[in-house]
Amino acid sequence: MYAIVEIAGQQFKVAKDQKVYVHRLPSAEGDKVTFDNVLLLDDNGNVTIGAPAIDGAAVEAKVVKHLKGDKVIVFKKKRRKGYRVKNGHRQALTEIVIEGITASGAKKAAPKKETKKADAPKAEAGNDLSGLTVAELREMAKAKEISGYSSMKKAELIAALS
Repeated sequence: MYAIVEIAGQQFKVAKDQKVYVHRLPSAEGDKVTFDNVLLLDDNGNVTIGAPAIDGAAVEAKVVKHLKGDKVIVFKKKRRKGYRVKNGHRQALTEIVIEGITASGAKKAAPKKETKKADAPKAEAGNDLSGLTVAELREMAKAKEISGYSSMKKAELIAALS
């Protein structure tokens, strides 16, 4: 059984107990990570292709260690001009070991919930309208049936709503 999975912006063909070097992951050494962006799954000849990803499929892995890759030399030259630049770097990598491939029943990683800095009812209760955006103020003016709210500026909307 193998899977093609997207890890850190790159696609890898992985199998159980395989060692993979990927771009640096934010997880600590020894942590278990789950990759749910599985693009293709082969279960002993039974191939499933996602569009773009397979729902319910996941790949579990364990972070072994963080390391740096081999040195890469970048040399630029323009002939007969005296232009030579030598740069280089070592890529930050993470070594992971694939612990298992789940074909179905895996839960998708929950998206992080973003909190709004101010809601309209809360702002009315606190009487602090300066923290709202112009669009939110216009919605409140529309609800209160104030005429000409679409051409008002923020300060005018706050004065009209107060």
